[in-house]
Amino acid sequence: VRRHCNLLLFLALLQKGIALWDVPVSPPSQPGSGKLQWEPQCQYQLRHLQDGARIAALLPPRLEGHWISTGCEVRPGPEFLTRSYMFYANRLFKAYQFYYRDPSCQDPTYSLVIKGKIRLRQASWITRGATEADYHLHKVGIVFHSQRAMQETVARINRTSGERCRGFVPAGRTWAPGALYELLSAKVEQDCTPGLGFAMHELSLVRVEKFHQAALLQNNQGSREVEELYLGDIHTEWSERRHYRPTGYQRPLQSAMHHVHPCPACGIIYRGDEHHPPILLARPELPMWLSGRWVSSRCEVRPAVLFLTRYFTFHGNNRSWEGYYYHYSDPLCKQPTFTVYASGHYTEGAPSVVVKGGTELVFRVTHARVTPMDQATAVMLNSSEAGSCGEAGAWSIGRELDVTHTNGCAALGIRLPHTEYELFRIERDAKDRSLLYIGERPTDGSSPNTPGKRPTSYQSPLFQCGMPSAVAAGHSQPSYLGRLGADLNSGAPKTLSRASALAFLVVQLLRWD
Repeated sequence: VRRHCNLLLFLALLQKGIALWDVPVSPPSQPGSGKLQWEPQCQYQLRHLQDGARIAALLPPRLEGHWISTGCEVRPGPEFLTRSYMFYANRLFKAYQFYYRDPSCQDPTYSLVIKGKIRLRQASWITRGATEADYHLHKVGIVFHSQRAMQETVARINRTSGERCRGFVPAGRTWAPGALYELLSAKVEQDCTPGLGFAMHELSLVRVEKFHQAALLQNNQGSREVEELYLGDIHTEWSERRHYRPTGYQRPLQSAMHHVHPCPACGIIYRGDEHHPPILLARPELPMWLSGRWVSSRCEVRPAVLFLTRYFTFHGNNRSWEGYYYHYSDPLCKQPTFTVYASGHYTEGAPSVVVKGGTELVFRVTHARVTPMDQATAVMLNSSEAGSCGEAGAWSIGRELDVTHTNGCAALGIRLPHTEYELFRIERDAKDRSLLYIGERPTDGSSPNTPGKRPTSYQSPLFQCGMPSAVAAGHSQPSYLGRLGADLNSGAPKTLSRASALAFLVVQLLRWD
């Protein structure tokens, strides 16, 4: 019955000429009318993010509880890991970090057990919306999950930690499943963690957010509260990570009691411990089909206090791209400061030999436009040196100016033409949405303009909200279109008539019966 209802809905949408990427929204002029209008999903998401997406920050943050990763995480290096952190009412904490060889987090190497104490201090003077904290580590233990992992890790520690740590695993010791070895102890003043690049400085910057899943995901099945814990970011340079004090965030943890649904990984990670590392479900390796429109799923924070959202369009037929970077002064992305539009071309891409599951591409940025969105930015741009950022003295709030002829905008750090060496990955989430991960920006604010600076980790994902209008005439590429979807991204005809789409869907529905 449900399938036939879906078919009737599909017929109705095609009859009205509504694109499948569109979503129903209440018209702002008639809040109580109950009538719905249809809005492109990309625009809906951008507007929704700027409205704050009904997100509330808890100040001061409440850490007490169990917080978990929602999937396999990638840190600079790369390091593949999942996390499970428990904070107690007496300010003590116990944290698990599970490390793996693969980007699906199925082949564990070792687990860290971290115990200590944390004390919240005051609101951050640097990162707006964050709270600074002090922490003290009591113990750090390690459990190896194979003989190979034990040998490789011990060798790393012996090379970097000096004589004092050479005996933390006795020479010639074979791997013993479940054996716990002490890496750090406050009592005996031993610290053998430098060889792992380990630090818990992420605990020095904290933010807790709460939102209702129905509002964020356009889910009509009622409201579900979700809590997220943002901890400080990890420096992209290995040599700096033990000394770096965070100014941005890494991928958030979610409350084990209040997390998004569905979340296949959440229960697995929640039940894991140092003797039973979480083994996540296999994830298929998806082809790098970039064609389409991609938008931020949340207000993003970068080091050096940059709040922004992103909106990209990739045209696979000629490998061109265009993107909007919307910058804000606040962590909820409600107060715009300036917008940058950039465009150019990109290479076909090749599998990364450094980051498993990633694809290496080269991007060329050739054009850019800037729009100041507040008075302070307009004044700054008008005060910039003549010939360094568009037309001197012509900037005003809301007015977009081209900066290509001045080779960019020095005041905003935009240089043209410009080449960047990138890392991309495409995944699907539990709701079957396509997610695009783009390489994490260098923490020092520089650009990945050489192959040696290519990212080894990712930013917050973008999700696909539509196809380029010239490629798919406003129609979506649902997962059930199978081979037809592949043709849309290849050299096959780039349009899909309503009749063809309807016929194909009817065949699929009959097959499912």
